[in-house]
Formats: sequence, C-alpha cells, structure tokens
Amino acid sequence: MAAGGGSNYWEDLRKQARQLENELDLKLVSFSKLCTSYSHSSAREGRRDRYSSDTTPLLNGSSQDRMFETMAVEIEQLLGRLTGINDKMAEYANSAGVPSLNAALMHTLQRHRDILQDYTHEFHKTKANFLAIRERENLLGSVRKDIESYKSGSGVNNRRTELFLKEHEHLRNSDRLIEETISIAMATKENMTSQRGMLKSLQSKMNTFANRFPAVNNLIQRINLRKRRDSLILGGVIGICTILLLLYAFH
Repeated sequence: MAAGGGSNYWEDLRKQARQLENELDLKLVSFSKLCTSYSHSSAREGRRDRYSSDTTPLLNGSSQDRMFETMAVEIEQLLGRLTGINDKMAEYANSAGVPSLNAALMHTLQRHRDILQDYTHEFHKTKANFLAIRERENLLGSVRKDIESYKSGSGVNNRRTELFLKEHEHLRNSDRLIEETISIAMATKENMTSQRGMLKSLQSKMNTFANRFPAVNNLIQRINLRKRRDSLILGGVIGICTILLLLYAFH
C-alpha cells in the first residue's frame, strides 16, 4: 500500500469512525431519555388507573415499547458497523507497510476502541434498566388490576383498601427516589473513572514526550548552569569593583 494512499485510507476510516461515534452518542442520549420517560409515564398511568376503567388501552406504553425495540436495533447496527471500522483500522495499523507512525496509529486506534467499549456498556446498561422497569411495571399493573377487581367485586371502598393503596404509592415513590439516587451515584462514579483515565493518559503523554526529547532537558539544564555561573561572575566583578573604589576613596 502506497504511503499517500495508505494515509488517505486511514483518514477515511477515522472519518467514518467519528461519524458513527457521533450518531451513537445522539442515539444513546435519546435511548436514555426514552427509558426515563417510560418510567415517569408508567407512574402517571398508574395514578390514572385508580379513576379509569381497566379496559382503557395503554397506547403510550405500547408506542414506547415499539420505539424501544426500533432504537435498540438501530443502536446495535451502529455498534456493529463501528466494530467493523475498528477492525479495519487495527488491520491497517498492524500491516507491514506502515512506517514509523505505527505507535501513533495504535494510540488513536486504542482511543476509538475505548469509545466503542463505553458506548457498548452504556447501551447494555440502559437496555437492562428499561427491561427491568417494564417488567416491574407489568407486575405492578397486574397488582393494580387485582386490587380494582377486588374493589369492584366487593362494591365497597373500605378504609383498609384505601390505606393499602396509599402505602403502595408510598413504596413506589420511595423506590423511585432510591433509583434516582443510585443513578446519580453511578453517573458520578463513571465521571470520576473517565477523569482518572484522562489524567493517566496525560501523564503517559508527558512521560513519552520527556523520554523522546532528552536533549531538551539537557539543554535546559545547561542554560540554567550558565545563567548561574554568569550571575556568580557578575557578582564577583561588582564586589571587586566596589572594594577598589573604597580603597581609592580612602587613599
């Protein structure tokens, strides 16, 4: 592979990778918002169930389920395409025709692999959270239907049922607050991990720079030694001149 053609091929692969990464970033943000809105809409739907009939269709939930399936397939396809691009970049970086820039290419490839790994982890985590919320809401919906069936069968809105429903609502609110707290803690942990990785990468680059250019360090040390020597000589000359002036003045 020619040098010019190889460079263009590598830049084309990087362009494709960045484009896929941008698309994945937008898709994952929308995917996360969908999971959050599903949880909130399910809570609102649960409150409306108390005053509506059991035969009312949950169109919003069904629409969000279809949207979830569609977005999940699209994100999986994007992840697959990005994995293929990374594989091509790895094949190019390991090829025999690549000159001494191989280390820089491998560093760039590793950065794209880390981004792919982060996006894959975030997708699977969000997908698992969505499925868990949907399964929990289905179970709670079944419980609500049983409660409504019991109320309609007895024909009496007794005090015990009302207390039970209130307690159930309190438990749901507590569960929601705990989930939000856990989500904030997980996000904080991921941000700290990301910052630690960036600091490690910066330190590694500084060490590489210092090892690659040792002559710069030697030159700086020589300049400092010369400045110190010049300062000593200048101080000595000033001292001698001062002494001679004093001797001349007193004689």
